[in-house]
Amino acid sequence: MSSENLELFETEYKAGKHAFERGQYSKSLQHLETALENINPNSRLGGETQIWLVTAYQAAGKVQEATALCKKLTRHSYLQTRQQAKRILAILEAPVLRTRPEWVTKIPDLGAISESDAKDRRGSGLVSQVKSPPPKPKTAQLEVVDPSKVNTKDNQFVWVALLLIVLTLSGLVWFS
Repeated sequence: MSSENLELFETEYKAGKHAFERGQYSKSLQHLETALENINPNSRLGGETQIWLVTAYQAAGKVQEATALCKKLTRHSYLQTRQQAKRILAILEAPVLRTRPEWVTKIPDLGAISESDAKDRRGSGLVSQVKSPPPKPKTAQLEVVDPSKVNTKDNQFVWVALLLIVLTLSGLVWFS
């Protein structure tokens, strides 16, 4: 494998993972597929890239492609890739449970949001227009305690603690 292919692989692989983590699944698929073209699919890195492809396919809603690739990866030459593919395949082939709409939270596809759109980054313009008053500085106030209300009676704690320490040390000396 040439160094150019390896550099292209690393660049595309990192871009694919980054796009996936940002919720841009179709972009992630493009980068990961390009990365896979520049590496041996039977290598450790090739298997890792294909595992990422499986998760990107599944996240993009292409469950059949994810399942097919995952079945193929169960026969991969690298042991960890085979094990991971078997675990993911069990999840992909698991029966779909019925859920009520109120139980489900829909996560939007973040691929449509442009990174350069300043409005999306700062949030709603209405919130920034509302100005709150500056916070008042907090002053530290000391609480005055009446000495007549303080319990000054000896409760023998120090003597009990010393006795326990002496007993513990003598026991350690005795058994050693």
